[in-house]
Amino acid sequence: MTDLDQLESQSVFILREAYRRLRPMALLWSLGKDSNVMVWLARKAFLGRVPFPAVHVDTGKKFPEMYAFREQYAREWGLDLVVGDCPPVESIDPTLPPAARSAARKTAGLASLIEANGWRGVVAGIRRDEQATRAKERVFSPRGAGHRWDIRNQPPEFWDQFATPVEEGAHVRIHPLLAWREIDIWRYIERENIPVVDLYFAKGGKRYRSLGDQDITFPIESEASNVAEIIAELRATRAPERAGRAMDHESEDAFERLRVAGYL
Repeated sequence: MTDLDQLESQSVFILREAYRRLRPMALLWSLGKDSNVMVWLARKAFLGRVPFPAVHVDTGKKFPEMYAFREQYAREWGLDLVVGDCPPVESIDPTLPPAARSAARKTAGLASLIEANGWRGVVAGIRRDEQATRAKERVFSPRGAGHRWDIRNQPPEFWDQFATPVEEGAHVRIHPLLAWREIDIWRYIERENIPVVDLYFAKGGKRYRSLGDQDITFPIESEASNVAEIIAELRATRAPERAGRAMDHESEDAFERLRVAGYL
């Protein structure tokens, strides 16, 4: 097996194990490269059909290309698409820095969806290499009542043995891509010919390396106009993946505060 085969096999196992143990469950689809790979893996895991909802927690501030992508591929992939709205920024913790406060709208939107649908498992496309706080996550990461994440009280995970919560109001975040790297995602996209939003490809010397809301996400300097060129660029760059995310340039603890409160 190649390294990509091993990553794929591990992710498929995680998705099947979650579906066996944590119903009802849902998959978060942010429309970015990682969550598109996650949907692809879920289709492989369940013989071409994702047997749980694909959820887009919508701030209303995504790029038009992302909304067009959502409508096209929800239809082509036969997804049970659930779109949830987010509350206005005025209702969000005013002590957060501006970009983090805007992003935190998704935390509240997701919490409402989980409570309304009673999901015991929520699949999310985070990776350890993307951001230091995400490196502290488990594959099966319990969230207590109120959706909070207790960083200092996480279950051990040995030999692919995953813990699930038993307390009322708790759920589990499932992270099938936790061991993947950014370059693995793009190599897998290339191998499998997985569709992605074309904002990832350079136009006029700029491209988006990470996609989010229009007002808090910015392009990077790049000439990479196809997947092969992106892979070559990643082999050479030392710049962080989230360099174009405004909230990653705010206070040091802002991202961890969001994660603890239930951020995606």
